[in-house]
Amino acid sequence: MNNTSIRIPFVDLQLQHQPIQAQLQNAIQAVLEKGDFVLGQSLQDFEAAFAAASGTEYGVGVASGTDAITLGLQACNIEPGDEVILPANTFVATLIGVLRTGAKPVLVDCDERTALIDLQAAQKAITPKTKAIIPVHLYGQMVSPKQLLDFSNTYKLLIFEDAAQAHLAQREGYLAGSVGKAAAFSFYPSKNLGAFGDGGIVLTRDLDVAEKMSRLRNYGASQKYVHVEFGTNSRLDTLQAAVLLQKLPYLPSWNQQRLRIAQQYDTELAPLAPCGITPIENHSNQGHAYHLYVIRIDDSTSAIERQQLQEQLANMGIQTGIHYPIPCHLQPAFTNLGYKIGDFPHAEKLAQQILSLPMYPGLTNSQIQEVIAAIALNLRADQQKLLCI
Repeated sequence: MNNTSIRIPFVDLQLQHQPIQAQLQNAIQAVLEKGDFVLGQSLQDFEAAFAAASGTEYGVGVASGTDAITLGLQACNIEPGDEVILPANTFVATLIGVLRTGAKPVLVDCDERTALIDLQAAQKAITPKTKAIIPVHLYGQMVSPKQLLDFSNTYKLLIFEDAAQAHLAQREGYLAGSVGKAAAFSFYPSKNLGAFGDGGIVLTRDLDVAEKMSRLRNYGASQKYVHVEFGTNSRLDTLQAAVLLQKLPYLPSWNQQRLRIAQQYDTELAPLAPCGITPIENHSNQGHAYHLYVIRIDDSTSAIERQQLQEQLANMGIQTGIHYPIPCHLQPAFTNLGYKIGDFPHAEKLAQQILSLPMYPGLTNSQIQEVIAAIALNLRADQQKLLCI
């Protein structure tokens, strides 16, 4: 067991919360005094504000990002018998959301450079039963909206965005959540915009989708005690919405800080490229929201393995993460889908190579330099000579 004290955490939420602590406490107190804990005013205000900030018309808050995927797909009329294309390289919530609708998930590989869905692979997976595609805006980088819209128009498929990691991300003039029929976001505490617990939202420009979402999250009710859908209980708590509403105005600045940190990481990492250590590519320029900053350790050219490097960094008090160590198709819970090792080689390769470095607003230049210096220090002696260390 590693008892080394943490000097550079993977995430430090206090740096965001402390400057606005009074605002957050006042917002929570206002809800306590009003007592509208379920479907209250702060929820309505936040739904409208987040939708507007994301370039859409309607927002419907739910209990989690996973529910946002499930109920959002149902609101878009995805049902048993439909096929939905999604990347193997995503968090399992995307896959679970499809399965909970009763539809058939069809996994495809990712682009090895960006870790985003490979649309050429997706094209080959289309059948007469294919109804939708879920582009996952992984790590905070959007899948190309122009390519997605061309793909959707060509093959007559519904686009449902998984934007759980891409709050206010931009690409090609589009904001995350504004490209498809609807989009799902998560407000898990460590997200760019995080609640004080679980939470999610579905965004859409389609009034029918928004109205169906509102019913589905609230027992399928069109009005009290009148249930017209087979719904569930999945409502974003008013207290959580009040917190998110206070944090939302700071999100653009926080995202800019993440971009600055990523740009410094890029600069500091550049000399390590000959040693097989490179970042996941950014094809979104200034629009990348950088929920995560992910590097690759290529074992064919690097003298250190990913696990060894992660352990050595931990011993030096630097926390890292792996997002994600096992692709969806190789998870034990989903063997019934019939996939096997080798089906999605890019996703499988990345799962063995990727490492997420500390990334959060407030991370300092000296801390970034310390992280990169620690990585370089753990390289083999002959590679250190290459770097003039």
